[in-house]
Amino acid sequence: MPELPEVETVCRQLDPELAGRRIESLEVLDKRWCRPARPVDLEAALSGRTIEGLDRRGKYLLLVLAGGQTLVMHLRMTGNLVLVDEGDALDPSEGRRLYEGERSTSERHLRARIALDDGRELWFTDPRRFGEAFLAADPDLEPRFARLGIEPFAEEFTAETLGELASGRTAPLKSFLLDQSRVAGIGNIYADEALFRAQLHPLSPAGSMRPEHHVALRDAIVAALEVGIDGGGASIDDYRDGRGERGRMQDEFLVHTREGEPCPRCGGTVERIVVAGRSTYFCRSCQKRLRRRRRKGSGKARR
Repeated sequence: MPELPEVETVCRQLDPELAGRRIESLEVLDKRWCRPARPVDLEAALSGRTIEGLDRRGKYLLLVLAGGQTLVMHLRMTGNLVLVDEGDALDPSEGRRLYEGERSTSERHLRARIALDDGRELWFTDPRRFGEAFLAADPDLEPRFARLGIEPFAEEFTAETLGELASGRTAPLKSFLLDQSRVAGIGNIYADEALFRAQLHPLSPAGSMRPEHHVALRDAIVAALEVGIDGGGASIDDYRDGRGERGRMQDEFLVHTREGEPCPRCGGTVERIVVAGRSTYFCRSCQKRLRRRRRKGSGKARR
């Protein structure tokens, strides 16, 4: 968490609010947020810059600046990027309530704050301090971006493309979907939801799929992500959208976190196992476990 739908929700909400605004100042309150860069250098680089807009690549948020360069941010497990109104942008050390009606925040949860020319502030909060930011001249040339796989909403993300990515892979489908170098943006929640929609067992070898499975899984991935965006993301723990509000997707889960509940498709029982170190939810009754495909003429299973 957050995954593509959560990041896309924040992007869609904040892009029209930030486009054209000038950055008055950046204050980095936690040097881990931008390491190895020095906070003072990043603060100087952003001060006075105009924001062209907010974009997304995989699970990354891209604050595009006029004149070149982009502030690339990753929310990791508990990060949030929230736009705070002028009257609410108080000193966080006073313990003000960032999320109205819920929990208060303090300076130890606020990693960075960007003051805008209209009096509002953009806050990066992160209780577990895994979130990060760095300045890039061209994000497409960054090594970490070069390793990212195809975007699920790209026209190029077809059933045939998915089949090519999975061909010969012996890793379980759940692990395959979590691999950001294959398809970018899918995390634990939406991998479970997509595999359920495609009626595929999470432990099936990725390379065991046939063309009909490629079609089913491709469509299921897109559908699961679209539902997540429509629901404003899933607020299981810390995630809040760009306005500081909870998402609604957790109320629409088909199997994720539904261990012991009836399967919404066949009435079987939703189970929980661990795949690649992640809790995985599925229905054994209607999610087909595929066998490893054999090499032609070898009579032996692929290893």
